Amino acid sequence: MKILHNAGVDPAPRRSGPTWRQFLTAQAHTILACDFFTVDTVLLKRIYVLFFVEIATRQVHVVGVTAHPTDA
Repeated sequence: MKILHNAGVDPAPRRSGPTWRQFLTAQAHTILACDFFTVDTVLLKRIYVLFFVEIATRQVHVVGVTAHPTDA
């Protein structure tokens, strides 16, 4: 905020639209979240996992699990 003030940039005006919570609630049926993470096994192998979560239903879709993410 101080940087913007020093640069002469005024604060953004208040908006009359929906709040962030209202927007997310209205759009939840179309929003997906994704994550890519690794799992180290007891055999000292690393596995890479990519998955998506449907926000509205909280349904998880595991898209890929591999030990070699750069292979075809």
